[in-house]
Amino acid sequence: MRPDILNPLFAEVTALKGIGPALAKPLDKLGLHRVIDVAFHLPTGWIDRVPREELDMADAGRTIAITLTAVEHRSGNGRGPSRVKAVDGKGNHVSLVYFGGHPGWAMKLLPLGEPRRVSGKLEMYGQELQIVHPDHVLPLDEVDTTPEREAIYPLSEGITSRRMGQLAAQAVERAPEMEEWVEPGLLAKHDWPAWRAALARVHADPSDMIARQRLAYDEIFANQLALMLVRQDNRKRRGRALAGTGKLRDQLQLPYSLTGAQARTVREIEGDLAQTQPMLRLLQGDVGSGKTLVAAMALLIAVEAGAQGALLAPTEILARQHYETLRRQLAGLPIEIAVLTGRDKGKVREATLMGLASGTIDILIGTHAIFQEAVTYKDLGLVVVDEQHRFGVAQRMMLQAKGSSPHLLVMTATPIPRTLTLANYGEMDVSRLDEMPPGRQPIETRVISEDRLDAVVDALARHISDGGQAYWVCPLVEESEKSDLAAAKARAASLQTRFGERIALIHGRMKGPEKDAVMSAFAAGQTSVLVATTVIEVGVDVPNATLIVIEHADRFGLAQLHQLRGRVGRGSGKSNCLLVRGAALGETSRARLALMRETNDGFRIAEEDLRLRGAGELLGTRQSGEAGFRLATPEMLGELLPVATDDARLLIDRDGGLQGPRGQAARTALYLFERDAGVALLRSG
Repeated sequence: MRPDILNPLFAEVTALKGIGPALAKPLDKLGLHRVIDVAFHLPTGWIDRVPREELDMADAGRTIAITLTAVEHRSGNGRGPSRVKAVDGKGNHVSLVYFGGHPGWAMKLLPLGEPRRVSGKLEMYGQELQIVHPDHVLPLDEVDTTPEREAIYPLSEGITSRRMGQLAAQAVERAPEMEEWVEPGLLAKHDWPAWRAALARVHADPSDMIARQRLAYDEIFANQLALMLVRQDNRKRRGRALAGTGKLRDQLQLPYSLTGAQARTVREIEGDLAQTQPMLRLLQGDVGSGKTLVAAMALLIAVEAGAQGALLAPTEILARQHYETLRRQLAGLPIEIAVLTGRDKGKVREATLMGLASGTIDILIGTHAIFQEAVTYKDLGLVVVDEQHRFGVAQRMMLQAKGSSPHLLVMTATPIPRTLTLANYGEMDVSRLDEMPPGRQPIETRVISEDRLDAVVDALARHISDGGQAYWVCPLVEESEKSDLAAAKARAASLQTRFGERIALIHGRMKGPEKDAVMSAFAAGQTSVLVATTVIEVGVDVPNATLIVIEHADRFGLAQLHQLRGRVGRGSGKSNCLLVRGAALGETSRARLALMRETNDGFRIAEEDLRLRGAGELLGTRQSGEAGFRLATPEMLGELLPVATDDARLLIDRDGGLQGPRGQAARTALYLFERDAGVALLRSG
């Protein structure tokens, strides 16, 4: 149970004064649903207001605070702006300009002849000075309420930075004083304030780096402590040792031998499975490095030892694809493989459930439908999770509750920077497939400006007339799935006018059977070009598709571009990736595209992505159920992670774990930063 002391922070955001339906909407867009979300919505910059006694052209471009008196009102008659002519104490003139709104509003705010303290950005308009939409206009007796430094917050339409600052101040007001969880020596060394004081300081002065660092440290510390508790719990659990006999693997007819990295990883997994302590291993492999084969070997070891194995995939397309791949790879072996997704109903589903319960099904592949209450296994010994970043620590623990502590192997084709591996998977052992199977061709990547789109379509025509197939990925459109879809439909329609029936379209709104039909037609070569939103990002496998065009590539993150590019280069033919960029490129986008052109190494790309983008954005963690980091930037993560890991270990090993006084405080921190998956294991403690 969450400690009562935290209840004021975990109340709905509407508990803050002044939040009605109009304000709830922009807050919802920003993901601010509870008081704590507002408290942790930190400013990204600040405005310094320069106090001035008189107007000066040299201040143009600065935000100033000055006493002015209105001498004339000019109404815009509903169409133009309202203008207020005002003077300072020395008689210098300035225009205060208001667009939209009722002209009477400016008169009420600035009555003629009455001095007001006005602050806003001073600008030159021709030869005149003006302030457009002053941010504060106050009677002189209220001047103390205007801060000289004001925080700038990430916003959405319908809320201002000033309003956000007021809400943040209320949220901080509700934050309790708490016992200290940071080791005293560390606190003194960094001169860190207490947690609540740090939170108040960052909102009051966003340039306060010491307070920021303290908050980031707390979040990282809670994260590392939770992972250690999960790991510690895993070590205490007793599962069963699965010792493979080699019988099934010896019968396997593979057309090629394993790479050194695959063989090493299979040995590591075999060693883990032979222990009674359940395996908890992360398998990282770049696109095309052969993870599925390693998973197949692990599942065979489990079946050889008389247990059942389950493979969990994030989407139906992928689950069915894994099913087909494993059936092909393991054809001729005396084992029963089945598939189960949310789409399977009626008799088919009943038969599968009976087969699992009776033990006639050896390996089950499916989406998370395979872990619903109704699904019972006779003897589940190994769970393999594909595309690990879609499943958080809490989900990993739920899976383990299904058997008698089954072994767990989680795989990701998204290379993860070492810092983040430690931050997100610190409770796991890690294997890396860092070499490619022979025959995989590097993919040639080119960047092309969108004004050469006609040339791209001509190249596509040549490619498909030679019997090739291609993907065409439509842009990621911020905040709106609808416009993603609209872009994909429009592109498919324009390509159909030239290529007719050879163009197919796939997107996330399609129903499962519909998606499968489009994918199988493409895999069978009945269509030549698959126009897609990013649904094809993970795992889709069509060896004859050797060209991918990614429109507006500058809108994608590096990890995602690398994933998309990995859809080609799966056969022996030479593959190409065309990144179509917009006309105006920022520095970050330029750096990303240059790196994509330069290298196919996913691990190098991931490290750069972290540097360029930030941890919360990386790997889509914001959308994935993994908590991510809200207060710690990538730089802070790199700097503070080793310290936090050592401190968490110290707490567990020396300071009495969660039982001592510091441990009790740390328990509260786990709940505060929503890393309570760790606490869940310590109910008895």
